[in-house]
Order: sequence, then C-alpha cells, then structure tokens
Amino acid sequence: MKQASKTRVLVLFGGRSGEHGISCATAASVLEAIDRDRFEPVPVGIAPDGTWVRVPDDPDLYRLSDGGAGQIASVPERVGLLPALSKLVEINGETTSITDLGQIDVVFPLLHGPYGEDGTIQGLAEFVGIPYVGCGVLASAAAMDKHVTKALLSAQGIPAGRWSLVTDRMWRMSRDEVLDKPGALGLPVFVKPCRAGSSLGITRVTEATDLAGAIEEARRFDPRVIVEAQLRGLEVECAVLGGREGAAPRVSVPGLIDVADSVEFYDFETKYIDHDAVKLTIPAPLGEALTARVRSLAQVTFDALECEGLARVDFFVDTDSGEVVVNEVNTMPGFTPYSMYPALWAHEGLDYTSLVSELIDLALTRPIGLR
Repeated sequence: MKQASKTRVLVLFGGRSGEHGISCATAASVLEAIDRDRFEPVPVGIAPDGTWVRVPDDPDLYRLSDGGAGQIASVPERVGLLPALSKLVEINGETTSITDLGQIDVVFPLLHGPYGEDGTIQGLAEFVGIPYVGCGVLASAAAMDKHVTKALLSAQGIPAGRWSLVTDRMWRMSRDEVLDKPGALGLPVFVKPCRAGSSLGITRVTEATDLAGAIEEARRFDPRVIVEAQLRGLEVECAVLGGREGAAPRVSVPGLIDVADSVEFYDFETKYIDHDAVKLTIPAPLGEALTARVRSLAQVTFDALECEGLARVDFFVDTDSGEVVVNEVNTMPGFTPYSMYPALWAHEGLDYTSLVSELIDLALTRPIGLR
C-alpha cells in the first residue's frame, strides 16, 4: 500500500521587524518539535531587507543565546510563492534560472511584529490561496496596533485601560499639544510603539519632562506611538486556541508573570535574556472567581477581534478591587522555551509537539477567502 505523503509546511521566519531574532528563536523551537511523521517542514527565512531565502532545516542555527539571536542573510537565490499553484520556487537573481521547490500545503508564519504579524503575510497567503496558521488579515492587523486594539475592545464594552495616541503628523505639527494631552492620564505612564512587540521601544515615564524623549525612543520603532496610563495589579496571560468546526475558542488557565523587584517592568531583557529575573506561575493565584473572569474575558476578546487559530491575551488583574483590564493581544505569541503560550498549554496537557500539530490542523480545516 502506498504511504500517504506528508503535509508540507512552509515555516516562515526572520522578517523585517525589530523582532527578527525572536522570530528565529521561535522557529528553532518549532522546527525541533514539529511531528516529522506527519509533516515535512520547509524552512524559509526572511532577511531584514525582505528577501526570502531557502535556509537549512537546523534548529541550532536559529536559537537565542548569550551571543545573540539568529540572523537570516540575504543571498542571490530568492524564494517566492506562485499564486493559484501553491508552489514554492527559487529564482537565481544572477542567472534568472528557476528551481521548483514543490507544493506547499500550509504556511506557518512564525513572524513577530510588522511585516508578518500585522496581516501582511496573511494577506499574501490569502492572495496566493494557501492555508496558513493563525489569525486572518483583519484580526492580525487590528491586534498588531495597540491603539486600534483598545479602541475596538472599548467599543464593545471590554475594559482596555486609558490611553492617548500620538501619530506622526501630530508629533511633527502639534508637539506642544501632544505633550500636554497625556497629562490627563496622570503619572507614571508607559510610552510604547503602536505596532511593535517584545517590549521594544517601551519607556516608563515618571516625570513629565521625560515624555518627549520617551516618545522619540518609541518612534525609532514606529511613527505611531501610544501613551498608556499605568495599570495596577498582577500581569496575567491567557492562551487561546481556536475551536474545531465552529466551536467556541479554547482558553487555558491564566499564568502569572512574576518579575523580580529589581526589574522596573517586563522589558525585552527580562523576557528573553535574563531568565532569572522572571518566573512564570501556572496557574496564576487568582482564586476561582477571578480566574473565571479572566478566562471569560480572554474568550470574549478573541471573538471581539475575530481572531482565529491562536492568540495570547494579556491582562492586569487587581486582586484587591477585582478589576480586570486587557493590556494587549498577541496573535503570534512567542514560542521559545521560556514563552508563556506553550507553557500554558503544556499545563493543560497539550505538549509542544501536539500544540504545533493542532495549530497546523486548525489551519488546514479553515477555508481560504471570505468566511
């Protein structure tokens, strides 16, 4: 009897954003864990200049270490997808020769930040006609922009905190007005790039005189900046998986981010480098009522943004007042060994390999196009 062929998975990582190295680290974990009895991974890296290149199927090349993060280098051989044919091809930029790399059954876009997590790759997959893991174009774009996320959630009655938006035009044309406006939020505030993740470009501002410098720092990553009132309470995260065949999304127990007293806030260094400075506690010690409230809000938030496949919903929970506020939504959360998303599902009994398989299976059962 002829053995069924394996599902070919285009594992896409790297990218043009400041989270290039984190994306490589995520890919290292997925390539190591993917069920190779069922799936044939086809790793393709995206260099910082946007070039797609065929890369070795070797997780060790992409891990995050003390020496730095993985980096995809641009080469003359460029990879691309052919619309309607679901084919991956490689074009030599010097000789213009074309190599057929075979059929692709599903795309696993392990991209964090702009040009990947923001609906751009999702739109390309829709256009080409290949299933892909994760949220669609709308949810990916909306969740990537912190201002849009908060506006959409607030409009539906979901608590999302208080904030102020600073656009590029506002900063260039009305700087004094911009610096006065966040005063209504009180101090301290957090200044963040609207469309960046992994805590890049974030500053906690305790003095009004430091606000302009914090906005300039955020603008190094994104011309759109958000200024948020400080939220009080525990930093709690929930992992969400799309439901099968139209069923409600599945929500993990909440996990607690417990940051050492010496750390001002949960920044890039704490997340990915200084693992001794943070502890993940699963489940979070919230009590039955607050746990149920957080899980319910995670599901409501997932549906409110029309998410699919997966998302991690981050909260601040004030255990004294019982207030629960959505901080942000990540449609492609980190998958490194130190990341909360896979750890939460492992606690629920879904190990890393099974989680990767479930995400691919969800993508393959979802239709391409309007839905």
